[in-house]
Amino acid sequence: MSEADTCRKYITPALHSAGWENPPHDIREQEYFTDGRLLPVGDGEVAVRGERKFADYILYYQRDFKLAVVEAKEETLPAETGMQQAMDYAQILGLHFAYATNGKRIIEHDFTTGMEIEIPRYPTPDELFARWRAAENLDDDAIARKLLQPTYTVPNKAARYYQEIAINRAIKAILQGRRRVLLTMATGTGKTFVAFQIAWKLWSAGWNSRDGFGKPKILFLSDRSVLVNVPKDGMFAPFEDARWKIQGEAVKSREMYFALYQSIAKDENRPGLYKDYAADFFDLIIVDECHRGSARDDSNWREILEYFEPAYQLGMTATPLREDNRDTYAYFGDPIYTYSLAQGIEDGFLAPYRVHDTVTNVDALGWRPQHGQRDREGQPIPDKLYTTTAFDDELVLKERTEKIAEHLTDYLKATNRFAKTIVFCVDQEHAARMRQALINLNADLVQLHPDYVVRITSNEGDVGATHLDHFMDPEIPMPIIATTSRLLSTGVDAPTCKNIVLARVINSMTEFKQIIGRGTRVDTDHDKYFFTILDYTRSAMARFADPDFDGEPLPPPEEKDKPKRPARNVTREPQSKYYVDGVPVEIVASMVYELDPSGRRLNVTRYVDYAGDQVRTLYTDYDTLRAAWTTLPLRAEVIERLRNRGIDLDQLRQIAKQPDADPFDLLCHLAFKTPLHTRRERASRFRQRQAAFLAQYTQEARIILEELLDKYADHGLAQFKLPDALQVPPISDHGNLLEIAGLFGGSEPLKQALEQLQTLLYTV
Repeated sequence: MSEADTCRKYITPALHSAGWENPPHDIREQEYFTDGRLLPVGDGEVAVRGERKFADYILYYQRDFKLAVVEAKEETLPAETGMQQAMDYAQILGLHFAYATNGKRIIEHDFTTGMEIEIPRYPTPDELFARWRAAENLDDDAIARKLLQPTYTVPNKAARYYQEIAINRAIKAILQGRRRVLLTMATGTGKTFVAFQIAWKLWSAGWNSRDGFGKPKILFLSDRSVLVNVPKDGMFAPFEDARWKIQGEAVKSREMYFALYQSIAKDENRPGLYKDYAADFFDLIIVDECHRGSARDDSNWREILEYFEPAYQLGMTATPLREDNRDTYAYFGDPIYTYSLAQGIEDGFLAPYRVHDTVTNVDALGWRPQHGQRDREGQPIPDKLYTTTAFDDELVLKERTEKIAEHLTDYLKATNRFAKTIVFCVDQEHAARMRQALINLNADLVQLHPDYVVRITSNEGDVGATHLDHFMDPEIPMPIIATTSRLLSTGVDAPTCKNIVLARVINSMTEFKQIIGRGTRVDTDHDKYFFTILDYTRSAMARFADPDFDGEPLPPPEEKDKPKRPARNVTREPQSKYYVDGVPVEIVASMVYELDPSGRRLNVTRYVDYAGDQVRTLYTDYDTLRAAWTTLPLRAEVIERLRNRGIDLDQLRQIAKQPDADPFDLLCHLAFKTPLHTRRERASRFRQRQAAFLAQYTQEARIILEELLDKYADHGLAQFKLPDALQVPPISDHGNLLEIAGLFGGSEPLKQALEQLQTLLYTV
């Protein structure tokens, strides 16, 4: 019996008999839980998907609450064969129970005890949920009922597996009395969706922090208008009239509140609007992008969180623990769940990236003024060596800005001039100069679209806010290029953004991860499968080389008794700059890197070398590859295995500039240095050396085979596909499918003839 037969005859009926059949207790068969890693091919405008992970069975206690995974094997294999895979999937999905079976025997692995035993039957849903509750110390029935409150059904948006884990773990932690909770989820993985579902479940379940019953009052807190307004008017819309944005007055009659720190914090003119609310007014405070100062010891916004100390507080951030965000982790504690950028890319939910590492001569060597040299304003320039960190901060080289703008423009012209692009500059003044340089280099498009290049910074006010709204909206074509300093580094959801440009040094790993997060969203509706980082400061390569990049969070810092520092606002006085014109600036180096399917950086220009390496990894020598290629089912497997490693044969022929090469010959040439042959050469040699094969058929049948060979020589192996190959001229001129098959003695002899033809085609 096949695995499918085993499932149908034994496994599914056994699960049904244990009660995994009727809602809300359910089983889902062959359920995919990842999308498969996106693998850009060729110039990256198209991509293929790697293998998706799926479980043979997932056992649901209710719609969005999984309990176990079941891995099935065919009847003739030992039941234990599938256990390693079942355990792997259970750990990914955050489950306590994994089962492996061949239909006759059932093996259970219980992660809560570490025991793995054979069992006579599957546990019922209630039995398994009771074991889960015991392991999670969830004794209170009322808490269990609230935990199982369904999530809100968002049209066309089911929760991904990691979102479901984050939602359920946060709810459980809050229900069990954990006052401070932290979720660490990479940018683009749906933190706002998770925050909404947490708020919705608690609100719908009638939980509050005082007696556990009654609608809670929830505050969604952030530090930027876009991070407050967009969730309030979008994702949180199902709360309807329960929503309220706090600004100017302390309305207290609603249940779902939104606020900017700045709107409620104290300053030199106001005592702090937050104090108009009682300290225990809110039951839950959700702190979005909590690494951005809210939990810093010296932040005046920290006072808000400490004032509302009775409330449960949920922090959400995209960055694992780093030296520059230790205060956040010290305040909220160890994250209850982490979903990293690397995992998001591996699962196919986030877009992979390429890095263009570009260096100018002044960045490579530095620049030093001549003795007594003065700047554009006549100021004497201090005599020292200026390097990348000083450019546009202390010293402005007009030609450097123009050269970066020129290089970026050339890149867009060579790829896609309408690909959304964010340029991160040193400050707002630098962003203005970069905008002007890009406008002048793209005047042909600016003439047609005045908003083709815009500056989006805090000084732009309402104009900048409008540009930002349009930049984020996939359905609004303009603007295309946005220059900024720090405003767009976090919280901006621009799913179609394809290019991240670094025109300033990024020293903070936290900020770097936030910046590249602007490009990680996948948008298949607009052909956004990957993004490009164009780095003119070497920041990206330095960050990628950092062993902490996207690593696991460090252990939380030890709590130490120390006096609290007084809240203070740190402001930086504007520093005078020296403006220098006439310095020759040229691009002296430009390397392109990307992540290959194993996560290593790869020089894109050597794509053909990479293809050869992967062929040798899969097939040790020429004969092994040919043996697989000459058998039709195995050939399909060869093609699929290569696609899973990012190698598309049509794209490979284009990149190798061998459009007429037979794909088998091209693979062997790249991997084993064999001579390269065209399809026409193979067809010609077949006719010379396989005359006996053709002679066994009638004259009209031979003509059909000859015509198929001609089509193969012109267009490739797809011309042998049945029945398509027989339905186009000149072959269709011989009759319909039944009549053509009759020339070979029937459909099966026809199929055998084509299979043998293809086998012999690769033996000559």
